[in-house]
Amino acid sequence: MLRLFLALRPPLPIREMLFDLMDGIGGARWQDDEQLHVTTRFLGEVDPRLADDIVTEIDRLRLSLTPAAPTVALHAVGQFASRGRTDTLWAGVTPHAALTALHRKVDQAVVRAGLPPDRRAYLPHVTLARLPRSLGTSPEIDGWIARHAGLASAPFAMTHLTLYQSHLGRDGAWYEPLLRWPLEPDAGTAGDFGGFASDQ
Repeated sequence: MLRLFLALRPPLPIREMLFDLMDGIGGARWQDDEQLHVTTRFLGEVDPRLADDIVTEIDRLRLSLTPAAPTVALHAVGQFASRGRTDTLWAGVTPHAALTALHRKVDQAVVRAGLPPDRRAYLPHVTLARLPRSLGTSPEIDGWIARHAGLASAPFAMTHLTLYQSHLGRDGAWYEPLLRWPLEPDAGTAGDFGGFASDQ
């Protein structure tokens, strides 16, 4: 089985801006460069043949997306909590309309390939840190959010949709790009890192 997701990658100057936020909370597991992305659709555990079907549907979809590279900006920071405990810190992106439309089209393509639709509300963001349970409701978290509440950037485009495989390890997840599709005419060609079914 392959643990997969589809995502957009911010350009290097934006990622560097995000790195400047990664400080001030002891014990936080800050993301590294390869982990910074905006998820378009989480696919979860899929078998290789279904993964190939998903790629086929995204190939078809891509023809109707170009030119459609979403232009967004960083906007504020936030947190996700589980059972009353903050476990994730993130940077927001805005406006949501273009990203939500892309998410909807990608979700429809994935459903055609055989996965169930995504029923969760879509909140585009870039995950910055995972927090251990031991932090609880540390005042460092509130302080970090207050310091960076005014986060804002110049507009930027995310020019490729990328299929990633998530590998889970003792120190967290690392993400391997498998395939990418350009979302505008001058963004280059799709990079194919190999099929799925033939490798299993």
